[in-house]
Amino acid sequence: MDNIKQYVQENKERFLNELIELLKIPSVSADSAYAHDVVLTAEAVKASLEKAGCDFVELCETPGYPIVYGEKIIDKNLPTVLVYGHYDVQPPDPMELWTSPPFEPVIKTTEIHPEGAIFARGACDDKGQMYMHVKAFEYMIQNNCLPCNVKFMIEGEEEVGSKSLGWFVERNQEKLANDVILISDTGMISNQQPSITTGLRGLSYVEVEVTGPNRDLHSGLYGGAVANPINVLTKMIASLHDENNHITIPGFYDKVEELSTEERAEMAKAPFSLEKYKKALDIEDVYGETGYVTNERNSIRPTLDVNGIWGGYTGEGAKTVIASKAFAKISMRLVPNQDWEEITELFKKHFESIAPKSVKVVVKPHHGGQGYVTPIDSVGYQAANKAYTETFGVPAIPVRSGGSIPIVALFEKELKSKTILMGFGLDSDAIHSPNEHFGVFNYLKGIETIPLFYKYFTEMSK
Repeated sequence: MDNIKQYVQENKERFLNELIELLKIPSVSADSAYAHDVVLTAEAVKASLEKAGCDFVELCETPGYPIVYGEKIIDKNLPTVLVYGHYDVQPPDPMELWTSPPFEPVIKTTEIHPEGAIFARGACDDKGQMYMHVKAFEYMIQNNCLPCNVKFMIEGEEEVGSKSLGWFVERNQEKLANDVILISDTGMISNQQPSITTGLRGLSYVEVEVTGPNRDLHSGLYGGAVANPINVLTKMIASLHDENNHITIPGFYDKVEELSTEERAEMAKAPFSLEKYKKALDIEDVYGETGYVTNERNSIRPTLDVNGIWGGYTGEGAKTVIASKAFAKISMRLVPNQDWEEITELFKKHFESIAPKSVKVVVKPHHGGQGYVTPIDSVGYQAANKAYTETFGVPAIPVRSGGSIPIVALFEKELKSKTILMGFGLDSDAIHSPNEHFGVFNYLKGIETIPLFYKYFTEMSK
């Protein structure tokens, strides 16, 4: 693998152009209007794996979108790495905030990315990071240095809860058998300081509906006499946190893992500038649960946030109505030991209990997943650390992420193997937001680093 840097530089333009073509396809899994494009993307991923050197690739039908499965088995006595990624993307809304169209990728230089970054929906989450693995695999095949077996499982429903993936994994345990699972769907501290995500938060996502009168009412004739569902909903939501920003749902914290002072001190060693953090977000101050610093609030503590709220008239001009209904979408990020289904039920019971008799409340669970922690003394973690150290020149720092990848806990339950999260994105890459992007440096550095993971994992597994 001595020529990996040379190979990446020689093929840089091709690697970028191939990713750009993939990013042009609007594979938005949440919107059925894009269903054809989601399938087109699956077919494009299949073709890329075949071209890269897999001996066997197939589109596996599921109750939802197809899963792309590929493999290269060189010796059944050698370790097997299972690569997971997803080809679906978040909706691009709000469109007016994009500086360039979300599905017309362009490379622009930024302060953080002087070598340029690809701006497009899915650039970092997860098409760019997923495609690094395809190109890293291509390098190992072309240079006859693949040290072990590899399997690919690339799905199309991660952004809507990976429902079909659970169905698929349960029915294909032998096909998916592996020694370690490798995922790049997370980030690192900076382009100078790599990190390995060792913990993920779980997720419970619900939608609530508050109904008052049987129709929209004139706010002059009925205002003050009939409950306004929007007013009621906002009061109910506000009551979900106390003055210390502590979540008020009974039983919510019962199973929350409390980290020791020593563990929190280790977390604090990760470089972090509160002033740069605030400047990057253009905010005057941070906000959150009393007793915890920013990097703890967004990683080792559970949260409850409103992701969308609507009701009544929102068009141009005025319309004086009391809406019949009000709605909100709410997500709760959970920490290890909190069961997402149990938390969903606790939320439902509490939210219904605090509703006044003047309205009806319906809580609709959407999807969720468990939290996850991977040990830093595992062979997989140590191999990833050696790979990062070689390409970046400094060891990686273990960090816990605030994000959720619900299928990681599922993998451990069903496939009995650990997951290593080798992310190359940055917090500033605006995933799920307008102007999502992925640095050219990060993309190419991922392709350079991943083959070294295979090398060290195979050596250390003997």
